[in-house]
Amino acid sequence: MPYINIRVTDEQVTQEQKRQLIEGATQLVVDILNKNPRTTHIVIDEVPIANWGVNGKQYLGTKK
Repeated sequence: MPYINIRVTDEQVTQEQKRQLIEGATQLVVDILNKNPRTTHIVIDEVPIANWGVNGKQYLGTKK
């Protein structure tokens, strides 16, 4: 039973993008590991941008 956890910042990830991530990750383990898609679990965690860090610094995203 594969379990895949995808973490993204909470910067307007759409339902369609989430659907594509779930579909694509599932297909990846089917194709590469020959796993059953019916037992493959995908979880998407949206992390507040203020809780994300890169290169030793708090990541605040891009200013628009």
